[in-house]
Amino acid sequence: MAYRTDLAVELLENLRGRDELSGVSEREYEREGLHIHEAEVTTERAARLLGKPCGRYLTLSLEALSRREEEAFPRSVRVLAALIETLLAPLDSAAPVLIAGLGSRSITPDAVGPRSADHVIATRHLISRSPEFFTSWRPVSVLAPGVLGQTGVEAGEIVRGVLDHVRPRAVIAIDALAAGRLSRLVRTVQLADTGIVPGSGVNNARAALDRQTLGVPVVSIGVPTVADGGSLAHEIAQQLDGAQCEALDDLSQPFIITTRDIDREVADTARLIGYAVNMALQHISVEEIDLYLS
Repeated sequence: MAYRTDLAVELLENLRGRDELSGVSEREYEREGLHIHEAEVTTERAARLLGKPCGRYLTLSLEALSRREEEAFPRSVRVLAALIETLLAPLDSAAPVLIAGLGSRSITPDAVGPRSADHVIATRHLISRSPEFFTSWRPVSVLAPGVLGQTGVEAGEIVRGVLDHVRPRAVIAIDALAAGRLSRLVRTVQLADTGIVPGSGVNNARAALDRQTLGVPVVSIGVPTVADGGSLAHEIAQQLDGAQCEALDDLSQPFIITTRDIDREVADTARLIGYAVNMALQHISVEEIDLYLS
């Protein structure tokens, strides 16, 4: 039974204790009561072992939001915005940015990207048309390119075509991911400065969106909305000391699992990501974002 996950924190949990992990540095901390795991992969050997490119991976827990704690949404927005800013730190505060909401809007577990894009304030056209009113705003373009099966065009091809005209200094790509553990479904946000491979969460990987393919830095924001059956079977077998049974064999067949409340959870998480992107790029509050999007 194979174990598959898009989350760096889960890959590290499975490999922790091995000498080969000498090329990974990790730390855990909290901001506003929210737990953050940060990992940096620094060697090609560690990257091969993890199956992840060298770079930084930040994992934010959304447990406070799922429990509906007091002020959980604005706290989560502020923390996520700060993490986005961390990965965009080398970028000039006025540099244009392109937001790419990846995935299929018509399939709920895959709709995190386009639904997040719905909450991002596009400003590039406003700045060019009325600079006297928008001089303090960063130029932001927003794109939801759909998926190959809907458009006949790879998302990466659409993004590259737009880049030729918009010429952003960085891209933020938002997509759904796969987790290895059910407890992390729609309760985790992973950020990375290494780009993203659309469709990898459902074993349908397309062309990568990263600095090498796009020519600019790519920050990825991903939310696990599904778990692979084989990964769950592997996880259960590991916790049972490698036990095997017919039920686990059935679970290992190719299928995808999601949560009962995925519609609401994707809607909530997409709003969180969209608001955090606005806050990180424009330095405006949750209340101001509400006003601009109303």
